Amino acid sequence: MENAKAGNFSRAAVVPNPKARLLDQVREVIQLKHYSLRTEEAYIQWIKRFIFFHGKRHPREMGAGEVEAFLRDLAVQRKVAASTQNQALMRLMECVRLRVKDLLFDENQMVVRDGKGFKDRVTVLPSSVKAELGAHLERVRLLHRSDLAAGGGEVHLPYALARKYPQAAREWGWQYVFPAMHLSRDPWSGRLRRHHASETSLQRAVKEAVRLAGIAKQASCHSLRHSFATQLLEAGYDIRTVQELLGHKDVSTTMIYTHVMQKPGLGVRSPLDG
Repeated sequence: MENAKAGNFSRAAVVPNPKARLLDQVREVIQLKHYSLRTEEAYIQWIKRFIFFHGKRHPREMGAGEVEAFLRDLAVQRKVAASTQNQALMRLMECVRLRVKDLLFDENQMVVRDGKGFKDRVTVLPSSVKAELGAHLERVRLLHRSDLAAGGGEVHLPYALARKYPQAAREWGWQYVFPAMHLSRDPWSGRLRRHHASETSLQRAVKEAVRLAGIAKQASCHSLRHSFATQLLEAGYDIRTVQELLGHKDVSTTMIYTHVMQKPGLGVRSPLDG
């Protein structure tokens, strides 16, 4: 509840300094809304691309027509499916941002915080990985104790929690399940902290696992999400349940997996097998 209250408060309407330059105004609003540094940089880069695409015109001089032209160029000329790429990255970040307190071993559940649309959701924690995950957490705990002994042990806290609970940043429950190997300087506070593992390291690990498994098909982190959905539906679970577990806002998005399950043509027997 405290998280929700802090989050709602921080996302109230924000008015930037009208005298500041455009991108400085954007950064001000993003920081006041407590979005991540990664989100801030992504927004800034897309705004720059939009401005340069239209000959460095100021966004206030443009409207829906210019936005449509920009998106059309991305989709047709540059073959960029922006929404798909953004969704895949967002779901990946849900994984690396997991905190220890959000793993509910007794309930076989885990809580995904601030997912798509800044919503929390509960999804399943497989019993088959609990032993190995528990062993992993013991190694993470040793790393955290070492950080504490060296005078550190802090992680970034969301929203206004760092001010309300100044000691929480060092508590075990708030530590990342998948911490970074090295300490890094927080770009906003300047404090030395242990951040979560990068999404690129996770992508590399999955790519290497695919190679070692001898899988010839193209596979990625997002492939696991697709497999999760289709196998749940094939097992007979209600599509609304699958929608909740995946964090889809609209059930029509989840319905895509029912088309995958139909496997067109695979029900036909080849004459060679007769």
